[in-house]
Amino acid sequence: MGVAFETTVSAGEPTAGLSSSEAAERLERDGPNELPAERPPSPLMELLRQLTHFFALMLWVAAALAAVAGMPQLAVAIAVVVVINAVFAFAQEWRADRAARSLQQLLPAVATVLRDGLRIQVPATDLVVGDLVLLDAGDRVSADLRLVTAAALAVDESLLTGESVPARPDPGDPVLAGTFVVEGEGAAVVHAAGPGTRLATIAGLTRGRARPPSPLAIRLDRVVRVIAAVAVGVGGAFFGLALLLGTPPGEGFLFAVGVTVALVPEGLLPTVTLSLARAAQRMADRHALVRRLESVETLGSTTYICTDKTGTLTRNEMSAVAVWTPAGPATVRGEAYRPVGEVRASGPALTAVRDLAAAAVSCSTGRAVRRDGDWTARGDPMEVALHVLAMRAGAATVDPTVDRRYPFDPRRRRMSVVVGDAVVTKGAPDAVLPRCLDGAAAESALADFSARGLRVLAVARRPRPPGQLPEDPGELECDLRLLGLVGFQDPPREGVREAIGRCRRAGIRIAVLTGDHPATAAAIAREVGLLPDDGLVLTGSQLPAGQEELGALLDRDGVVVARVEPEDKLRIALALRRRGHVVAMTGDGVNDGPALRAADIGIAMGRSGTDVAREAADLVLLDDHFATIVAAVEQGRATFANVRRFLTYHLTDNVAELTPFLVWALAAGRFPLALGVLQILALDIGTDLLPALALGAEPANPRTLRGAPRTGGLVDGRLLRRVFGVLGPTEAVVVMAAFSTVLIAGGWSWGQTPSDGLLATASGAAFAAAVLGQLANAFACRSESRWIGRYGWRGNPLLVGAVLIELLLLTSFLQVRPIADLLGHRSPTAAGWAVALAAVPIVWLADTVHKRLRARRGPGTAPDRVGR
Repeated sequence: MGVAFETTVSAGEPTAGLSSSEAAERLERDGPNELPAERPPSPLMELLRQLTHFFALMLWVAAALAAVAGMPQLAVAIAVVVVINAVFAFAQEWRADRAARSLQQLLPAVATVLRDGLRIQVPATDLVVGDLVLLDAGDRVSADLRLVTAAALAVDESLLTGESVPARPDPGDPVLAGTFVVEGEGAAVVHAAGPGTRLATIAGLTRGRARPPSPLAIRLDRVVRVIAAVAVGVGGAFFGLALLLGTPPGEGFLFAVGVTVALVPEGLLPTVTLSLARAAQRMADRHALVRRLESVETLGSTTYICTDKTGTLTRNEMSAVAVWTPAGPATVRGEAYRPVGEVRASGPALTAVRDLAAAAVSCSTGRAVRRDGDWTARGDPMEVALHVLAMRAGAATVDPTVDRRYPFDPRRRRMSVVVGDAVVTKGAPDAVLPRCLDGAAAESALADFSARGLRVLAVARRPRPPGQLPEDPGELECDLRLLGLVGFQDPPREGVREAIGRCRRAGIRIAVLTGDHPATAAAIAREVGLLPDDGLVLTGSQLPAGQEELGALLDRDGVVVARVEPEDKLRIALALRRRGHVVAMTGDGVNDGPALRAADIGIAMGRSGTDVAREAADLVLLDDHFATIVAAVEQGRATFANVRRFLTYHLTDNVAELTPFLVWALAAGRFPLALGVLQILALDIGTDLLPALALGAEPANPRTLRGAPRTGGLVDGRLLRRVFGVLGPTEAVVVMAAFSTVLIAGGWSWGQTPSDGLLATASGAAFAAAVLGQLANAFACRSESRWIGRYGWRGNPLLVGAVLIELLLLTSFLQVRPIADLLGHRSPTAAGWAVALAAVPIVWLADTVHKRLRARRGPGTAPDRVGR
């Protein structure tokens, strides 16, 4: 169970703790003190999920139909596409998930307890109900405890409550698992362990929330279902038409299957996956770890961000920024906990600041210490800030000999020490000033500090009275001489104000949800530009109980909700989602886990956050910087635009690929079929795929975060008009023109059956026109509003490379005889090449005319918010 120390229980200890045998019995009965671990998903099941979502199932059916139709090459090609895509997506998400799983690290390795009257260390997992745990500064609490004794004990509960100021529990108060002791010492009895702790309850709330489907998943599902319905419908129509034309049922069925499979965009799935993966890599380069690929696009759809305050908007570093003394005020400047800084004050005031700081340090145990080349906090952050103030002011910082310490009491709201011939008292101004002889002089300064949202501490001193020191500190804490007031601030992170401004320009609403005091939260929110003059500030207890009322109250920009509980954040996320918002919830504490899971996208802090938060999140900020969220939102919007780009590209090419079948059908078979099923497969998976992938990698531009996010579908009227009214018909006309030119030049006339050689040459011209039309279409799809001349060749080098490869593939498909024989075409004639090459300027001309006509319609058209 542990190693016995020679130190025995002091006379002041309330109990000798459990016996070793009793502890062993309870451990056997109740089990180890461990949080219930969420069973990780089976790798096989995760891979199976990637292979069996709706679009993958549609492609499997297409592969099966291709095999039935006697096209094994097509069946194998489709199956390979599905498997490669599934493996790639699985590997990306599995790696990110493993990087974020470490929930058990919240509990320490060992705990100090009293057993059999001896102080011993035991593994934290061996703690049982009834154990007497000894707490000291720096200890992480291993179970839910009930305090028995406490001496100047301060506990950081921010990971559970969001409150940045350490709590000062009294004997009888609870101390919860997952918190840690920042000051003092105490003894406490375990009253709940393992699954019975508050930490386990919150973790259970997190795991109990199923992740909602991402907006991208919903949108793609709609697109895929429409495509599937169209493909099946067109295939069925062609089957009926073939029967009417006298085609044998077996041949008609195989032809219909070929048409159906040809209409399925086999390249769409890998294009989406690779586009998201590339965006995820870009985010990782900017310190944002994506745990789910679909989260990339969800960020771009965000309409409401609920952010924590401490450590997210602020540095989580308490700093003294202003001092008032009877001799005059002073301002303090410095960075973090580094002792180098500046104290601006007049000569007498500077002397008074040094006197105040030295007295405050004598009344504190928190210190700034140098560790790994930097200065960090050890102990209460406010006391650490006083130590840093003393060093910056040049005051004495040698730890004095304390003759008597009267710890901070939450009822008195102050503490005192007896050092040498003086009594030093520090605490809340309203608890210290009334006990000072000159306290009224500080009222104006106190009002000013409070109005600025600063935390204020009063420091006073009096001579040590003769004789024995009293047990009641109130007998000493009177007739004090006020040394001054210190104003503290947890400074905002650099770049937060600019990031919030970019969110506003992007049409994203922001709310602060924090466990901190409302005045402090409101002051920080105003300083970073988040809370406007008419902004809403309220506490968790003031939130309406009904979801409708709650959503209506918070559905505005510039909201601060303080003193929130974990359940409050969860209700807020659900209420805002119910009102149609795409909610991004940031957080770093255990208390944030349920809300992170319930939001459309949960964003956890990677550096200061807990593992519970990181486990629940979709995105982890590796630098804990709010500005990184904005960078991620920008990338998310760019990804949304890229998905629209290659959807436009895919659908336009599908129009050109379907047109030969429509012309053949409308002509009742008297006009030859320009493109066969295998040729369309070569277009979809061969020449079509790389440009689509390159469009999926189009970088963001300065207009990406301009205007409200798109909340509609990926495919809307604007896209459909462009596809079916401009680009698609233009490309289709050129394809059919190239085919017809070769046929007519070869002597074909309406209703005749062309020779095999002439049909193959004409089909090759149609194939070349389709590829070159794709090439022109790829550059046109870089923007929905700007003509191609506005985009430099170097803006997306991947697209240039993809087009060059597309041209090489075109040459191979036409000139390499085995491939050409398989596809059923030959290299076109000179006339066929002339028409096919004309596809490039014709498509660009049609696209430019369309964009200029749209621009002339003026403000009635939707702005090009993402630079498409």
